[in-house]
Amino acid sequence: MRTVYVNGEYLPEDEAKVSIFDRGFVFADGVYEVTSVLDGKLIAFDGHAERLKRSLSELDMQEPMTTEDLLEIHRELVARNEITDGLVYLQVTRGNPGDRDFAFPDPNTVKPTVVLFTQSKPGMAESPAAKVGMKVISIPDIRWHRRDIKTVQLLYPSMGKMMAKAAGADDAWMVEDGKVTEGTSNNAYIVKGGKIITRELSEDILHGITRAAVLAYAKEAQMVVEERAFTVDEAKGADEAFITSASAFVMPVVEIDGVTLGDGKPGRVATRLRELYLEESLKAAV
Repeated sequence: MRTVYVNGEYLPEDEAKVSIFDRGFVFADGVYEVTSVLDGKLIAFDGHAERLKRSLSELDMQEPMTTEDLLEIHRELVARNEITDGLVYLQVTRGNPGDRDFAFPDPNTVKPTVVLFTQSKPGMAESPAAKVGMKVISIPDIRWHRRDIKTVQLLYPSMGKMMAKAAGADDAWMVEDGKVTEGTSNNAYIVKGGKIITRELSEDILHGITRAAVLAYAKEAQMVVEERAFTVDEAKGADEAFITSASAFVMPVVEIDGVTLGDGKPGRVATRLRELYLEESLKAAV
């Protein structure tokens, strides 16, 4: 049985409990991070820890502990659950004020709720999907306008994934004002004429930790990167496309709204970036 972490305690998962009055439950008043584990080591932990601090700050929430303590909990859970390849999920909410009230509770008396758990995913780096590529559809982006904060408000992205499934696709790219913002749980990219194009950072998209690393590796490899928004039609006319996320790493996209990209197989740029990301991330893993 899995061991999980809840508010300072390591517990069997069937004994872990959070109050029904917790603001994460009644208001989605919380943030989260997901850190991948490869070969028993944490990938890009520092980036996730820094983004967590930013999300908490943007919502006027307290930091529940130091980065060092957070790292120790991650490592302990990986060890206790014997995770070789997988994920560590971390969630911090504004806590349990003892009743439901729209007003934020006093942070001096109501402490954040902190929950972590692992998910084992053997062979993550050798995902079969990376060899065939994924299909996406486009859907309207109707989320709130602070997508740069990694909140637990994930209902619409979940609906987007179900829309994709119903359409026989793997995921959805969200579109606002005619331009692609991002995938339901990932950043989106196209490649045209050897140039990697992806939306610039703003409050419109999540500042992906994997995104930052992949773009850095691309530039080191002398690839041309252009950070700007692109349209769905532009994407359909691209030579190739891909997405990045903490758990998918770099995943090629071979079809958009039923239109096949290139020869319908994972492109050269996406394939190379996946190799680079996995190689470099493992070197820096903790």
